[in-house]
Amino acid sequence: MKQIFLVILMVTSTLVFSQEGDFVETNGVKLYYEIHGQGNPLVLLHGNTMNHDMWTPWMADLNEDYKVITVDLRGHGQSTNPTDEVSHKEFALDIYGLLDTLKIDRFKAMGFSTGGMTLIHMATMQTNRIESLILIGATPYFPMDTREKMRKNDYDNVSVNNPGWIEYMKSVQPGGEKQIRSVLNNYLLWADSYDDMNFTPPCLSTINCPTLIIHGDKDPYFPMQIPINLHDNIPNSHLWIIPNFGHSTPKHGTILGNLFLSTITDFMAGNWKQ
Repeated sequence: MKQIFLVILMVTSTLVFSQEGDFVETNGVKLYYEIHGQGNPLVLLHGNTMNHDMWTPWMADLNEDYKVITVDLRGHGQSTNPTDEVSHKEFALDIYGLLDTLKIDRFKAMGFSTGGMTLIHMATMQTNRIESLILIGATPYFPMDTREKMRKNDYDNVSVNNPGWIEYMKSVQPGGEKQIRSVLNNYLLWADSYDDMNFTPPCLSTINCPTLIIHGDKDPYFPMQIPINLHDNIPNSHLWIIPNFGHSTPKHGTILGNLFLSTITDFMAGNWKQ
């Protein structure tokens, strides 16, 4: 009897944690997504070279209160990208295509790096759909120093200078070296693009939902002027600068990770006033 109970408990907990994993076809690509929990929709978008699994450490906490939707962005993880080229605007259109298919109108959203930049596009495209927005390590434009760093993120250079990054990508990009080369090539394309991430103050001012901007003061890609620019130009925004922190999300289970979780959940619950 005890063994049967344990089996039932394991199956039940698995079903609760991962309620749905599926594909949707939109804008000429197949997007892989998962839905966890019940409640108001919360969309989580990962950074470039990552996949939906980057949010796994936070899932058990977030899906207690939200219907959490995680996605592999175009060309990442199990999602396709026939052209091997993509812009943040295309990412945004893809996510709206997914949400329209799921018949989700209003939602909360959080994105890291490329995921955050995708959300800037989404928040300025359709200004009344996002209820609250969290941008982590995101930017409205690429400074020249950032572009120079991005140009060094080709496969051969990363293989020599950051082999650990290659090993990580092998674990989240099932297409192997070809897919890894493709997602790294995004950096090279964006380094020479000036119309995709080019949000002016008037454009940012159209983001009317409550917005929390989280940024490390030692972010090697986006200097401190970036989050300050976002905060100055997004009307209903809050700025959290994390000291001695780089381009990442706080690690789950650490003191900072606990602070991160309590901060984002309190913000999304609507407890912050302008």
